[in-house]
Amino acid sequence: MDRRFIQKVRRHDRIATRLITVGGMLVIASVIAILLLIIKVTLPLFMPAKAEGIQTIFAAPGAQSQPLLAAGVDNYQEVGFSLDNQGLFTFYDLKTNAVITTFGASDTLRTVRGLDRHDDTFTLLWQDGGVTLCQVAYTLTYDDNGKRTVVPELNNRKDLPPEALPAAPLRVVARGGGDGGDLTRVTLLADNRFNVTRQTTTRDLFDNETTETVSFLIDEELPGTITAFTLDRQGDVLYAGTDTGSLLRWKLDDGAATRTDNVVAVPNNQAITALALVFGDISAAVGGADGSLTTWMPVAPESNAADDKKLRAIHKLTGHSSPVDAIIPSRRSKSLVSLGRDGHVYFDHMTSENHLLDIDAALATIAISGQGNSLIGIDRRGALRLWNIDNPHPEINLKTLFGKIWYESYPEPDFTWQSSAGSDDFEAKFSLVPLLFGTLKGTLYAMVFALPLAIFGAVYTSQFASPRFKKTVKPVIEIMASVPSVVIGFLIALWLAPLVEKHLLATLLSLVVVPLVFLLFMLPMQPLCETPTIQHRMKGYEFILLVPVIILAGGLCFAAAPWLEDLFFRGDLKQWLYDVPGMRYDQRNCIIIAFGLGIAVIPLIFSITEDAISNIPPSLTAASLALGASRWQTIWRVVLPSASPGIFAAIMIGFGRAVGETMIVLMATGNTPIIDWSIFNGMRTLSANIAVEIPEAPQGGTLYRVLFLCATLLFMLTFILNTGAEIIRERLRKKYGRY
Repeated sequence: MDRRFIQKVRRHDRIATRLITVGGMLVIASVIAILLLIIKVTLPLFMPAKAEGIQTIFAAPGAQSQPLLAAGVDNYQEVGFSLDNQGLFTFYDLKTNAVITTFGASDTLRTVRGLDRHDDTFTLLWQDGGVTLCQVAYTLTYDDNGKRTVVPELNNRKDLPPEALPAAPLRVVARGGGDGGDLTRVTLLADNRFNVTRQTTTRDLFDNETTETVSFLIDEELPGTITAFTLDRQGDVLYAGTDTGSLLRWKLDDGAATRTDNVVAVPNNQAITALALVFGDISAAVGGADGSLTTWMPVAPESNAADDKKLRAIHKLTGHSSPVDAIIPSRRSKSLVSLGRDGHVYFDHMTSENHLLDIDAALATIAISGQGNSLIGIDRRGALRLWNIDNPHPEINLKTLFGKIWYESYPEPDFTWQSSAGSDDFEAKFSLVPLLFGTLKGTLYAMVFALPLAIFGAVYTSQFASPRFKKTVKPVIEIMASVPSVVIGFLIALWLAPLVEKHLLATLLSLVVVPLVFLLFMLPMQPLCETPTIQHRMKGYEFILLVPVIILAGGLCFAAAPWLEDLFFRGDLKQWLYDVPGMRYDQRNCIIIAFGLGIAVIPLIFSITEDAISNIPPSLTAASLALGASRWQTIWRVVLPSASPGIFAAIMIGFGRAVGETMIVLMATGNTPIIDWSIFNGMRTLSANIAVEIPEAPQGGTLYRVLFLCATLLFMLTFILNTGAEIIRERLRKKYGRY
């Protein structure tokens, strides 16, 4: 052979080898880069919270003459304020430490005797028994150059005259009093009783206002002296804690208070020193003299009576080493800021029980901004101190992602995915367990449907069908793999799902009766196929004899289904499933998914399996037949073991295809993230969850990063499956030879 030609061929081989190597390395590098990208977006979920002290520390004017009771800061960390015991609000420019303006809560010089704060709304009890309600607000203004200025205001100031009370008032908590006019005022009296005043304003058709005021006493024998109390936002529920550790709850009606709970929240007769309602006003945070910090929630008993809920301890947060003096709930999440008597400040998240931050600054009082990005406090020298808080994902940890969590309004801990809700009693629920379960559930049902059809079809096509039939069938099935998944999802969702719902019993009977009739018919058919007539005239087309049998069996199921439904299921199988076993039938369920995903993976499994079987050397089958083995014995004992590496690879490729499928499960299930093996329920998979949620996920937010975590888990799941499949396939190759 020409030497130059040989050199040319070798040169081309080297070039091709290098190109293939480079291409393979680029593919590997691309996959690794994609994995690193999604991990990079995911990692901030698990980064710890940070507190950065802003160096603007200054003595507040008047701090030496009048004690400071409270402080606050706007969301932009530009304006802060302090409140002294004369009711004077002083606002500061935090960049220059200059006083911007001052507002007096009272027109006359009076001393504050009691103070309650709810967000930026203050209830001031004066020494003379009068009460003032006021709210700190901020207005943004912009000049011609677009420069922003934060303008502080003192709004909704409402003065309430002193009440004629049977004992001296110690503290007043009020809710309402805004534009709506409704107001609930609860006064703790010196004799350990509560005086409740409820003011309700109504409007008639002519826009005339009518105000009704009802006052009553809560005069009950209590388990100790009241040390802390608070009202919910609507003024309908009153919580109180005593010096013996008892937590009490009353429901306030127009003219009476009904006590619903009396539980020991702090053991060993330790006092409740701080009390606040978590954002949403469902859970109550309780701080004790022993430094404990717990949250309590009304939970319905097993009878599920909504009006008979009782307080139960749900979450235990990081405790202080000294009594808890104050609890400040976040206005945007279930986070809590607690202040110990020793000046330590703890940041915790209720749902995840994450201990986020620990600030040791010897503070006497604290407050957080509306967005939770700033902490301001007054130290014991009377100076204002400000911190920037970076705490973007407090609700995420391994427990909330993969463990059972007791969420608000839930009767018990559960695995739940719920990224948004249409009601106020909501907290983000990011459990990935229902999504992982749904992914595996849908895939397993699809494989149960697809594997027998694909593998038996490949065996028949390669070992029994005629060459002409094989050349026709195999390309047709392989073309099925090119059908877009959205088309399959569309067909099974809008055509197959209603059809199965209409003929549910007939469909279930067909899944059992048709394979059974097929096997029973094969027993008398096997000796028939060995007759010379069948051997010469129908060899390779024996399946034609089975087509009428399958059609007849299916027709029998559909004909008998209405009669059987009337006889055993009172004429309605779906209602019977709900009434007797308690199973709800969803139109888009796992039966539909099994058909849809099965249709998608059958071509892949069939094609690879058929190639693996067809590549078995004819000498192996010929030797087996020559030794007296039957055709089926040869297939079972020789062909399938020899082709097992290829068959296993086909199964795992089909499994990976089903795990990563998006459009079919997105369109053909209810996308309900539940954990239930029932074939009559839907589910939500990782891939479908990403497709459903990503349009609503703000970039960089918690949901956005959790969806990238879903992508990471999906990537790792397929990687583990493929790696395990390759290991098993190599072992099968070593056991059964190169084939």
